[in-house]
Amino acid sequence: MFRCFATAALLTGTGLAAAAGLPTLKVGPNATYKTVQSAVDAAPPTGATIRLAPGTYREKVHINTANIHLVGTGKSPSDVVLSWNDAAKTAGGTGKSGSVSVDADGFAAENLTIENTWELEHQRTEEGSQAVALLLNSDRAVLDNVRLIAAQDTLYANSRTCHDNLPKDGGPPQGPQPACRASREYFRDVYIEGHVDYIFGDAQAVFDHCDLHPRLHPTVMFTAQSRHYPEEISGYYFLHSRITGDRSKFDGSEKLVLGRPWRDYSTVWFYDTDMEPTIAADGWSDWNGRLKTSDYREYKSHGPGVNGGQRIVSSPPLTREVEKGLTPEALLRGTDNWNPVKEADRLRKQK
Repeated sequence: MFRCFATAALLTGTGLAAAAGLPTLKVGPNATYKTVQSAVDAAPPTGATIRLAPGTYREKVHINTANIHLVGTGKSPSDVVLSWNDAAKTAGGTGKSGSVSVDADGFAAENLTIENTWELEHQRTEEGSQAVALLLNSDRAVLDNVRLIAAQDTLYANSRTCHDNLPKDGGPPQGPQPACRASREYFRDVYIEGHVDYIFGDAQAVFDHCDLHPRLHPTVMFTAQSRHYPEEISGYYFLHSRITGDRSKFDGSEKLVLGRPWRDYSTVWFYDTDMEPTIAADGWSDWNGRLKTSDYREYKSHGPGVNGGQRIVSSPPLTREVEKGLTPEALLRGTDNWNPVKEADRLRKQK
């Protein structure tokens, strides 16, 4: 049975389905709230839709209330920008560096940009340059028509669940674990820019018609997924997406790989991906010998950057049954029959 369809779990979030009656708060120079954080703090415990007037909001935002929906009211995502410039070395760790940090279920964002400008404003160092744009710990989360821009560790697509039995040293738990579904996160028409491990964490995440844009760096690793143990229902699934970039700007000294395993059971699938810049022929990179237990697959890649070399992992044949399951609805349905596409469509109407 295709692993992503396991139904032996588990936890559900309140999510967007309960959001129809949420109050609306407005942020902007002429609105009641002048900062995003002040509107978040004013939201009731059941959540709120927060409409953001065009402009750049230079602030660090923490969201601990469920069902917070950030909606940019400009003509494009670049008209509303949430921006900050912390890094691991200045904030006290990667997990504290996020320009926007979400630790509540049912989060949504539409038609805006979240960026971390640290690497544009500071000299890069070997350690401490991890600078997160969005840290997302949220089940039933939806990002639609959003831009996420940083350098190292741009998007921390992580889970609020499945961590109870993990050792403090970050290793896998000892022995078999109960089945556990990681937080489900849906990204549609999202532009994500970065270089080292720039999409990372252990969420069950689907990237649907997204653009992955590498910044120039000696080694670009698009993903560092961290599924911790076999019973964790977790993975990154890139469906009908693009790896973008002007091939003429890459001089051949850079190595672009689809990912490396942050944890032993890292799971990343690319399906029907258009690749513009040249991907390294081996496709993936090892990390402390974890490739042997990771689940890395690539199907139906196309475009000038495919670079048809020998990948260092082999993808099992794509059967009709497995291919039918490569949809956001199937991968994120869970036991509560959540439909992320329907929720994204409803969110887009709020603009």
